Formats: sequence, C-alpha cells, structure tokens
Amino acid sequence: MEGGFALLPVERQNRIMELVKERKNIKISELSTILSVSEMTVHRDLKALIAGGEIIKTFGGISLKESVQAHPKDDKCTYCHGSINDRLAYRIILANNDVEFTCCAHCGLLRHRQLREKATHAICHDFLKHTTINSSQATYVMDTSLNVGCCQPQVLAFELATDANKFVKGFGGTVYTFTEAIDVVYHKMNE
Repeated sequence: MEGGFALLPVERQNRIMELVKERKNIKISELSTILSVSEMTVHRDLKALIAGGEIIKTFGGISLKESVQAHPKDDKCTYCHGSINDRLAYRIILANNDVEFTCCAHCGLLRHRQLREKATHAICHDFLKHTTINSSQATYVMDTSLNVGCCQPQVLAFELATDANKFVKGFGGTVYTFTEAIDVVYHKMNE
C-alpha cells in the first residue's frame, strides 16, 4: 500500500508507468514490493499497459519499449562497432539504467564479460522463436554450419536447451550455458 492506503488498479498502472519511465526497466518483484500487492496483481495491471504499447514484458520484469526494442538508427555495436541487426541484437542493462546494444550474442557475451558487476541483466532474442529472453538463462550454440553473417565465432541464443540441442543435430555445433559461453567465446577470440 503505497502511501498507507490501497491504490485502485488505474492508480497502480499510473504509478507503474511513472516508475518505468523513470528507470527504463523494472522487475515485477520490485513493483510488487513498491505497490504492496502480489506479483499476480502486478501482472494483471501490466496487461493493459503492454496492450497500450508503451512497455514490453521482459524476463522477470518490464521495460520502456523505446529502451529495449529500438536502438538509435545510427547506433553501432558497443563492442565491434558493426551495424546492429534487431534479430540478433543483445542488450545489456547497466546499473545506472543505461542500455548498451551489441550486434549479436558473440559481442554481447564479450561485452558482458568486460562489464561484469556494472551489468544488472541482459536480454537477447531466441534464434528460432525471436522472442525476448534473459541472456543469463539462455543456452548458446557455437561452431554451427549455419552462417548468419555476423561476428565470428558465431554465437546463437536459445531460450530452451532442448531447442539448442535439436538445432545442433541439424546444423552441428556445441551447446553452452551462459557462463560457459562467456568463457568459450573469450578464449576462442584470444587463441
């Protein structure tokens, strides 16, 4: 109960919009605590806001649509300075709520390694489904025969390990967890 009294749904939605505009992204659990309501209530409040198009659902939270989906038209990858392809893009959200964009998971993992504690979380797209996923919980494939025309060694992200394993059966490659992928791509670049 913000301010000592229960807010109406429309008041909670307005407060959620204030918070996400201020911070650019926020976790569902934080909203639940701030608003003194259950996470289920937050999810119900978010339905109308997501439908309105100003915010999008991310893994475990929400983000201001402009801060996650789009990047400045002239923006370049913060790691290799190449062009950013939205289908492969990797976004790193920093503690100060800035968002860094990389062209692909290869550069995203290398940049994530450089930033270490400055990164609060990162998101990327599932290679098959093109849904937004939490990068630290994704499964990564390297050394596949499919070439998507981005940085080498190529790194493809999958939400589910089962999808990554099926992909490898058809196109070859090796499956890695987030932590393994950061180390492997770093070592491959330094060989």
